[in-house]
Amino acid sequence: MTPHLYSVGQNVEFVPGRYDTNVPRGLYTVVRQLPGPPNDREYRVKHQQDGHERVVLESQLRSGPPKLFA
Repeated sequence: MTPHLYSVGQNVEFVPGRYDTNVPRGLYTVVRQLPGPPNDREYRVKHQQDGHERVVLESQLRSGPPKLFA
């Protein structure tokens, strides 16, 4: 089993596939790491603008800007 590439609290960008036309683009924050299939990990992510949470595959994500601490 490969380790997760992204950690909880990390900002990521969702890279939509051709069947993900209704999922908003933009920044998401990783809320939870999920096991997922053996070749691709899953994450629960939260959209930073609309607040909706989704489950996405690691292959659908790329690193976002670093999280800023106040």
